[in-house]
Amino acid sequence: MTEHFPSKIGLSQQFSCSYLPEQQEQLLVILDHNCYTPERFEGLLELGFRRSGDQIYRPHCPKCNACQSLRLPTYDFMQSKSQKRKWNKLNNEFSIVESHEERPNYYPLYEKYISLRHQDGSMFPPNHLQYESFLFCRWLPITFIELWHFDKLVAVAVTDTMPNSLSAIYTFFDPDYESYSLGTVMILAQIDYAQRAKKQYLYLGYQIDSCKKMKYKSHYKPAQRFINDIWVNSDTNTTKKTAKK
Repeated sequence: MTEHFPSKIGLSQQFSCSYLPEQQEQLLVILDHNCYTPERFEGLLELGFRRSGDQIYRPHCPKCNACQSLRLPTYDFMQSKSQKRKWNKLNNEFSIVESHEERPNYYPLYEKYISLRHQDGSMFPPNHLQYESFLFCRWLPITFIELWHFDKLVAVAVTDTMPNSLSAIYTFFDPDYESYSLGTVMILAQIDYAQRAKKQYLYLGYQIDSCKKMKYKSHYKPAQRFINDIWVNSDTNTTKKTAKK
């Protein structure tokens, strides 16, 4: 299903962009409470929207259009040689578990991750209120994809769950396991879960080509980008799907 553009929308104030410091960021925010359901939100994902906490938004910056929604058609995805190596490196010492409830050991892992990996970011220093207001949602089911090394939790991928798709919200992991490329591994785990759950798409958020922190998203193929209100195949630039306005 493709959603019509909502009629009740707010516009945020301008503020400094956390990805491109020279730019000013501004957001469209959904004000229609009827849109806050998994089914309606899935349609809004098709229009380039995303959620943070309970709020649905989309960039609407005055002088920049660098943010492009990116999604993977999960049935078409095949691991690259590099991704296979990283996936197979987990061997029998690691296990992946899906949970639908937050566990008490999530926050200490999140706190360690932010404190050691993102001291220059907007989420530093971490605190529990920020963690809850950013990651969790009262109107949408969330799947927590966990990676365990024996009996130790080493990574969590927070993943929104809709009828026909998943949306990757945030992944945090133990920096002591950095050699295992856990950022890559957890996206592969989300793709694997989407395939097993028969979800057509995995949304990866916004791709910003000029931001080094975002380059990892271009390594998953085939992918589609939302450009000028049309989904196009990222590699061939051919139209995949037109959004209704």
